[in-house]
Amino acid sequence: MLFALALIPVIALLIFIYVKDKKEKEPIGLLIGLFFAGMATAVPAVILELIGQSVLDYILPYESPFKAFVLALIIVGPVEELGKFVVLWLITWKNKHFDYSYDAIVYAVFTSLGFAAIENVSYVFSNGVGTAFVRMFTAIPGHASFAVFMGFFLSRAKYAKYTRKSGKCASNTILALVVPIIIHGLYDAIVLAARAAGEDILMGIFALGWIGFVILLFVASCLLVNYSSKHDYCVVSIPNKPVTVYRPQIIGDWTCSTCGTKNSLNYCSSCGSRRPVDTSWTCPGCGTLSYFKFCGNCGCQRPASPVTRPQ
Repeated sequence: MLFALALIPVIALLIFIYVKDKKEKEPIGLLIGLFFAGMATAVPAVILELIGQSVLDYILPYESPFKAFVLALIIVGPVEELGKFVVLWLITWKNKHFDYSYDAIVYAVFTSLGFAAIENVSYVFSNGVGTAFVRMFTAIPGHASFAVFMGFFLSRAKYAKYTRKSGKCASNTILALVVPIIIHGLYDAIVLAARAAGEDILMGIFALGWIGFVILLFVASCLLVNYSSKHDYCVVSIPNKPVTVYRPQIIGDWTCSTCGTKNSLNYCSSCGSRRPVDTSWTCPGCGTLSYFKFCGNCGCQRPASPVTRPQ
């Protein structure tokens, strides 16, 4: 029963993230590999956290809210998120299946929830059913939320690399690591500071602050998932494969009707809107403008390689 309670929220969130991938589903084998790789990062994380905490205890021997913030922001957050990021980068960055922006969120969440699964099993078996229900609505969605931000910025880095914008690639790669570290650190820091506060009033203030922070985090990550799923766009060019599931890449600049940005690729670099395409063709037999496989006037079949013109 405890094992099931520990894994049910993990499985539910994995299914939710997977279903939101509308354009092109990721290979199950790759996702399972990321999940178990995420689990593996728990081992070095525990070792490094124990070392870091020992050093911190030597420097700051007395418990205090300040020490709690240092532990969470300097040790726990960086150690756990760096491990996830390294695994995510090594497995997916050059993977041929990483070709759409939402893919990075799927990969990051599967990696992060692999870590969360092994961590949750440990906590639940040590502390019982009550801990399982609390972590079901806090820690597990928390790890998923950290991963959503990691994946969001990693997809931007991938697209910037494809469009040869090295500065944006570097900055988004840094954000893919730093933003989850900060969010994770704050999440843990407020909890640890509340425990170390000692005074009931101060503990209450920290508790209320943590609840507000968690609500904002979960709402923001859900909105980001929905936005990324709805505005999923191609981030690479793959030989012998269309750049998108809709049409081949088209040469020529175009102006986005949504935000006014001038673009040369198939998706707007600012808002992700798709390039408008005129799929009409002129019948070579009678000159009638047509849109379907056969001419509506004389029945002539559409040419095998019609000229596709951007609007």
